[in-house]
Amino acid sequence: MLLNSGMALQFLHHPPRFLFFTGKGGVGKTSMACATALQLATEGKSILLVSTDPASNVGQVFGVGIGHRITPIPAVPNLAALEIDPLAAAQNFRERILDPVRGVLPEPVVKVIAEQLSGACTTEIAAFDEFTALLVDSALTADYEHIIFDTAPTGHTLRLLQLPGAWTTFLETGKGDASCLGPLAGLEKQRTTYKTAVKALTDPACTRLILVSRAQCATLREVARTSKELLSLGVSQQYLVLNGVLPAMDPDCDELATALYQREQAALAALPDTLKTLPRDQVELKPFNLVGLDALRHFFTSDPAPSDTGELSGSRNSPNLSDLIDQIAKDGRGLILLMGKGGVGKTTLAAAIAVGLARKGFSVHLTTSDPAAHLTHTLKGALDQLTVSRIDPTEETKRYRQQVLDTQGPRLDAEGRAVLEEDLRSPCTEEIAVFQAFSRIIREADKQFVVMDTAPTGHTLLLLDATGAYHRAVTRTGVNTNLHVTTPMMQLQDPKQTKVLLATWAETTPVLEAANLQADLRRAGIEPWAWVVNQSIAAAHPHAPLLRARAQNELPEIHAIATRHARRYALIPLMKHEPIGIDRLMELIHIRPEGFDRKTKGNMTDPIPQQNPGA
Repeated sequence: MLLNSGMALQFLHHPPRFLFFTGKGGVGKTSMACATALQLATEGKSILLVSTDPASNVGQVFGVGIGHRITPIPAVPNLAALEIDPLAAAQNFRERILDPVRGVLPEPVVKVIAEQLSGACTTEIAAFDEFTALLVDSALTADYEHIIFDTAPTGHTLRLLQLPGAWTTFLETGKGDASCLGPLAGLEKQRTTYKTAVKALTDPACTRLILVSRAQCATLREVARTSKELLSLGVSQQYLVLNGVLPAMDPDCDELATALYQREQAALAALPDTLKTLPRDQVELKPFNLVGLDALRHFFTSDPAPSDTGELSGSRNSPNLSDLIDQIAKDGRGLILLMGKGGVGKTTLAAAIAVGLARKGFSVHLTTSDPAAHLTHTLKGALDQLTVSRIDPTEETKRYRQQVLDTQGPRLDAEGRAVLEEDLRSPCTEEIAVFQAFSRIIREADKQFVVMDTAPTGHTLLLLDATGAYHRAVTRTGVNTNLHVTTPMMQLQDPKQTKVLLATWAETTPVLEAANLQADLRRAGIEPWAWVVNQSIAAAHPHAPLLRARAQNELPEIHAIATRHARRYALIPLMKHEPIGIDRLMELIHIRPEGFDRKTKGNMTDPIPQQNPGA
């Protein structure tokens, strides 16, 4: 059904006071939140739009400098906006906790606390700390009928804030050697305020959660997990918005567009059961960037297809995945890590690299923590030189949690055990558990190629390594660590043994997230070896005007990767057919992108110059 006005959208029907937009990076949360704010303000309602997204471009969308203050939008009566910088909030948050202990506790202990406070949990809780005042009755928001949030807290953060007891006392006494609860230190005085805020979040009369997704199987599975987790915590009024859905086109217009349309329709037909019961809206893919009021006003409409945007300038000599594989093969062995945010195709890329190396005659071990069916489905075959294994993160995490509870739990009271159990539900716990399993496989890279899909973040690696934290994380399970506790970290930091490839899309938010991940890894002493820009519309050189317009939007991001972010990069076009099976994976490796000049820092076959410190 075509949506001809914002009023046709179900999630805008009788909206409560608080509207939260959540979803993976790059799905259009900010665009959706801004368009919603404009729609409601145009109806004469007083609106406050709040962004807690690290990649926030709300000010750019409206053409107004906003920042950390409530700012009226001059061109839109009834609308004001506020951008909470979560990174700045996290830094202030850390300093409030670290300042009192500097010079009091030993420096190694302070370093461990600082690393505990450097992860995503701290950033999210610090942002929640900032906008808590907006969720409770206060003079600050009394004049606004609706408050719209771009980005919502995760289930993990909500559980942390609902924990009983004195967090500060628990942490100061070190009862559970918690790794992810550092952000809660010093927040005891906020407990009453947080309790009120969490109550508002779980009250369907006050709050509506809008899950934003693309019509892609992997993204929809992630949204289903988010929905189920938040529902279990009492966030019950949920709506699903499918953004950027490709409209049906003349099959003779563009084979790529037709194939993409059929792929999206198949994903929607296989919608996860958790999402089938939710009220659902669908917004078509737009040919334009969502910047400016005119663009926002057309966001919830179905417009005619755009006219042709002209040629996509450039030559046909861009680096492809084969170029990177050729360089990797020169070493004869080593560890290859595929990293990046969920949904950008890490598993497919890992499988393609493994197949490419195996086809060259090398012995390759491909391992993943992704569901086995996904990897098996991607390969759809076997090669003599390729060994495939799977680490089950659920089983590894379950085993790790039980070990910690068995060794630490008996000496804790009920309050302490509750805090420890929540610590063991954190994202860091799964990474630690999986990393222990990965560590056994890493040592194989001395004799062959090991290609690893889904690796721990820089924060987790530092948490494991800083001042013996990894040793404590392992020994608290009662497991004999022998001499291997630091070897995996040392191997990951050695560029002669390990190559990290960052996967992304050529869109603003995924590129920013990859750049943040790169900075995170550099803090851990790991320098990413290359970037892989996956599923690029521009590199596919489409014919349909809608896709050509989208391709033009990708060009600045590709240029930024090639000239500012990456030491090496490969550009992979969006394919008509999903890269499933060994033949399709080989096609993915060798397909040469169209429409771009090669703009790497140095020749792809020569040694890469030293990275610019500002890159």
